[in-house]
Amino acid sequence: MKHWLLKTEPSTYSWDDLVRDGRTAWTGVRNYLARNTMRAMRVGDLAFVYHSGAEKAVRGIAKIVREAYPDGTATEGDWVAVDVEAVRPFTRSLSLGEMKKIPALQQMVLLNNSRLSVQPVTGAEWEAIVIE
Repeated sequence: MKHWLLKTEPSTYSWDDLVRDGRTAWTGVRNYLARNTMRAMRVGDLAFVYHSGAEKAVRGIAKIVREAYPDGTATEGDWVAVDVEAVRPFTRSLSLGEMKKIPALQQMVLLNNSRLSVQPVTGAEWEAIVIE
């Protein structure tokens, strides 16, 4: 199993929206590296749902339930979507500021390439965040 981080602007689609819906298509990704990352996702992989914008915090864990398929929101290009479902919320959000203080996360993509909307997360990073 691999781990991922999915960034979302909460005013567009939030963790609470995912909990309400139970399952959603993760669409609208228009970055080639993020697209290729989505193509590597497999059913059963887990992902942090991270609110970008003003909040900047991990809110919960989602599971990949459908692997990459053509993104129906794309009007041109070779873009993909994956389906995710809510697994569990964090008991409290873990902020970006808190994450920056965790030694095991210093090489994390989020801390070094904050603009990438879909990112891999190493096993060690996953464990450090889940423990927090």
